[in-house]
Amino acid sequence: MLEGLAVWGIFNAGGYLAKEVIGPLAKDALEDYTKDFFKESIKEYTGLSDQDTQKKLLVKALKAFVALVEKELKIADLSKQEVKQYTKPLKQYINNQSIKAILGSAFNYGCQEIDTETLAKTWVELKLLPLPEEFRWKYIGRQYLKQVQTIIKQSDKLRPIRNFENIEAIAKNTEATAGIIPDFDLREYQEAILERYGNVKLDSLDTDGSAYNQLKLWNIFIPQNVREVHDLMPEAIHELPKDYDQKLRESGQLEQEIDQKELEKAKKLYYQQPIKSVLDVIKDSQSYRYLVVLGDPGSGKSTLLQYLALEWARTDITTAFSLPIPLLIELRTYIRNRDSGQCNNFLEFCHQSSGAICHLNQHQIHDQLKAGNALVMFDGLDEVFDLGKREDVITDIHRFTNKYPKVRVIVTSRVIGYKPQRLRDAEFRHVMLQDLESEQIQTFIEHWHELTFTDQADKVRKRERLQKAIDTSSPIRQLAQNPLLLTMMAILNRNQELPRDRSELYNQSSRLLLHQWDYDYDPYGNEAKLVRDIRIKAVVAVATHWQDHPDTLPLLQELAGSDTDLDLRVTAIKQLAQGYKDHPDAFATLQELARSDTDSWVRRTAIEQLAQCYKDHPDAFATLQQSARSDTDLDLRVTAIKQLAQGYKDHPDAFATLQQLACSDIYVLVRRTAIEQLAQGYQDHPDTLALLQQSARSNTDSRVRATAIEQLAQGYQDHPDTLALLQQSARSDPDSRVRRTAIEQLAQCYQDHRDTLPLLQQSARSDTNWELRITAIEQLAQGYQDHRDTLPLLQASVRSDTDSWVRITAIEQLAQGYQDHRDTFALLQQSARFDTDSDVRVTAIEQLAQGWHDRVAWPTANQPWLFEFLCDRILHDPFERKERWDDNPRQAALKAILEYYPNHSQTRSLLQDRADHDSDPKLRKFAQKELVKLSSFS
Repeated sequence: MLEGLAVWGIFNAGGYLAKEVIGPLAKDALEDYTKDFFKESIKEYTGLSDQDTQKKLLVKALKAFVALVEKELKIADLSKQEVKQYTKPLKQYINNQSIKAILGSAFNYGCQEIDTETLAKTWVELKLLPLPEEFRWKYIGRQYLKQVQTIIKQSDKLRPIRNFENIEAIAKNTEATAGIIPDFDLREYQEAILERYGNVKLDSLDTDGSAYNQLKLWNIFIPQNVREVHDLMPEAIHELPKDYDQKLRESGQLEQEIDQKELEKAKKLYYQQPIKSVLDVIKDSQSYRYLVVLGDPGSGKSTLLQYLALEWARTDITTAFSLPIPLLIELRTYIRNRDSGQCNNFLEFCHQSSGAICHLNQHQIHDQLKAGNALVMFDGLDEVFDLGKREDVITDIHRFTNKYPKVRVIVTSRVIGYKPQRLRDAEFRHVMLQDLESEQIQTFIEHWHELTFTDQADKVRKRERLQKAIDTSSPIRQLAQNPLLLTMMAILNRNQELPRDRSELYNQSSRLLLHQWDYDYDPYGNEAKLVRDIRIKAVVAVATHWQDHPDTLPLLQELAGSDTDLDLRVTAIKQLAQGYKDHPDAFATLQELARSDTDSWVRRTAIEQLAQCYKDHPDAFATLQQSARSDTDLDLRVTAIKQLAQGYKDHPDAFATLQQLACSDIYVLVRRTAIEQLAQGYQDHPDTLALLQQSARSNTDSRVRATAIEQLAQGYQDHPDTLALLQQSARSDPDSRVRRTAIEQLAQCYQDHRDTLPLLQQSARSDTNWELRITAIEQLAQGYQDHRDTLPLLQASVRSDTDSWVRITAIEQLAQGYQDHRDTFALLQQSARFDTDSDVRVTAIEQLAQGWHDRVAWPTANQPWLFEFLCDRILHDPFERKERWDDNPRQAALKAILEYYPNHSQTRSLLQDRADHDSDPKLRKFAQKELVKLSSFS
């Protein structure tokens, strides 16, 4: 039986809940469960009647489902202990007959969605432990279905009776990997890059069905030229139409006042810069380690990054190991996934988010980044439309370069609206893509026709026709300098002679891009991205250049209301709001979308635009108020609350609305948001302090109490009642989350008060919650490092705390804050050798290697003690792998030797020994890969 469980994947089920929930099921009633689970889908496939196949597929599907549930619980800030409380409810839940049928329905041929309403309703009807209010059944349903489709695709036993490939195309490149740890397979990554970006598929743009699916990007790519930008002033690069210029200034994307002398100086400086090939600039890694590539819409910014990734992907895998690995992150996708909780940073995006090119293990990415063996490319900073979130992304990029200083980084952005100072402060240099020159245009036309035409006479005739139109018509020549518009011309030229009037040519091109689409394509593939980007840029072009045309407003209303592409709807909404602010029909359209559109992202965008562009409209406040009170999407309600608080502070009903939401809304997230906005925006209102105090003392939800405590400490620090309230919460609140928050606020805001230190010490030594002990230890180490009692307390925690994570925290604080103390070195060695927990031993080994490998102050600095110590740990640590994700102290010690002693005479033989003889297969694999690297460099 145990052997069968191993085959079916029970022992490496992802996450705590998956092991606890699925393991007992597999031992007791797996056969009966599979019958109910596959009752409907068994007739859909050949091979599914085999019982072993059923069991393997069932375990994989249940693992994916339970891992998604566990991930949602963690996103809601539940602690490890709180998550464990859902073990018994989940066992009962997945054994419910309705739940079996719903989860099994994902295997039905052609399944597009599973019944998430019943999933949610059944949990309530069974009277199970309440879920966090942010819990997203719809998200779980979508991700579970995608994972099941991947399971079906990867099964070598399963074959659909009907063709399943069309359905599977929709899930391509979007496998959600919650709970499943991805590998770091560079060959697979190369293939994924080639699949995502290799083919320039433009057949859906051509109404006569001409095939472009064999057009490779590297064959059609024309390297452009760039000029360096030292003093970015968009007006120095572009002559903007007056109405568009004014619009940009009102939105804050251009400075309000321009000194004409400064403008002329910036122009002169810009045009004095030498023109260079963009590829030459990128090759110059010393001068341009951090680079921002600026350009107009359609100027080829994204294509440039894709080309760089493809060049690596087309390299032989042996050579690729020695080249920087390209990590291409599309920022629009990244910010959406971050907002939805799929990731918190760039590494997690590559590790597990939908929309990533290929999932790569974030720990191994970290190792590559630390070594400087990567080229990281952030595409489309301007496509993070929310200015606050754009600032967050810039902060993330800056932090990234600080953490990984050896890595080359390239950022792309549209020049209009870009503010350079923060990245310039982070040592980024800026270049501007130049218009295509005549020779480049001619080369593109020749390549295009050579690659897309089979009839020789037709090829020559249409190539010459297009070239002649560009040579003889100034308006057409001007548009052809933009790569996107040149591509559009080539498509139009296939079926008709180009109009000679610039406006009519632009009009025809935009109409083609907006309406003539075939939607039967992979929505996550390269074709879809190209189509989406072109359409979005076309919408902006139409709204900008034909704002007064009678058809433009109706067109934008139609696209905003009913287009099938969500990103394009969002773009149309923004163009409506910003370009037709004074038009009554525009407000009515936005109001209707905000109130009743079925998509929450559309409603949210409409809400944001109403708040920003129609603040003084008599009906705008009521629309935001309605959304804040009753929209079905919690995130949108939060958006509406923030817009109300920040944009309508002086409105007579604003405070009352926020107060009502803070006190009585059924959703915790809404109450917390309202409390934050009241504390930050209405600090001087006579009722705010009392509301916060009441919420901190007696709200039934611990998260609301914690939020109120934070706001009291930060906004009412000097009020005579605040300190006492925080002390009371820290000592006696029944929830550890609240006590933890109070401890943090006391340490940060009342560090010098006589009662704070004793309270922190008591919490660090004896609180029953391990997370709170960690918090207290961190606050003591950071705020009271020089106090005589802090070091002994940390030492006692390392030696005797019963929780491994507390011991790990204490070790880290000792190593970072007390490195020069005579006892720290010995204590870390003791923990590295004798602690019963492998994670603690790993931490101690890492801290010793990092802190003492080159310490000249120690008498042993020039002795081989550290190398010998690490060798001893590699050979004698007693680690035995129980879970796939466990860290091995022997591997930690081996990594340290590779980092600090790569040229030691014994390093290679030590690697070879571990590759051949270590009992941990994961360590053997690691050592084998490192041996290959050493061989390639020798």
